[in-house]
Amino acid sequence: MNPILAPSLLSADFGRLAEELAALEAAGLSWVHLDIMDGHFVPNLTFGPPVVARLRPTTQLFFDVHLMVEHPERLIPAFADAGANLLCVHAEACVHLERTLQAIHDAGMQAGLAFNPATPLHWLDYLLESLDLVLIMSVNPGFGGQRFLPLARRKIQDAAARIRATGRAIHLQVDGGVCLENAGELVALGATVLVSGSAFFAHPPYAQRLAAFRQAMTP
Repeated sequence: MNPILAPSLLSADFGRLAEELAALEAAGLSWVHLDIMDGHFVPNLTFGPPVVARLRPTTQLFFDVHLMVEHPERLIPAFADAGANLLCVHAEACVHLERTLQAIHDAGMQAGLAFNPATPLHWLDYLLESLDLVLIMSVNPGFGGQRFLPLARRKIQDAAARIRATGRAIHLQVDGGVCLENAGELVALGATVLVSGSAFFAHPPYAQRLAAFRQAMTP
């Protein structure tokens, strides 16, 4: 798979979200990462299904929705109705993970599973066949602009090896501290989708920044 850059809307201008999406699409992006935080699972609060629903008609971008919330299964219908393409839930937040992933698929979305930095990957032994994407958090989630945690490197390699063993086209996403300086290394470790927030949005024009990331991600 060619590596994909998914800018995190958490670092965009919240007063101009529709315009920001239009600018991303015009720059040549295909994905955008939407961080949904509830102030409980993580110490921050962002936006929910009503905002996503209002943004959906404004763009053709792939909506990669990352739920950093407690009881994410309760929000599956709302995000399906809002137009999410992929819904990623946290292993730490779900009691019945297989049931939650199946409910995401039944609602017509792709399913992803996220792991906090210190969370082991043993759930993948049983759930990889149910996944379209695995997300490795390389910072402790909740806030943008954090530094990449070195412990994530071995975890990315481990997840990549597990995915290769299935023979399936499952994306491996890395989120947290992703920048031009480490993008190439992360792709070499096995990442296929890189989420970048402030390291992308703080450096317009977006087409030029995308070109720089693509060059950095090319082996």
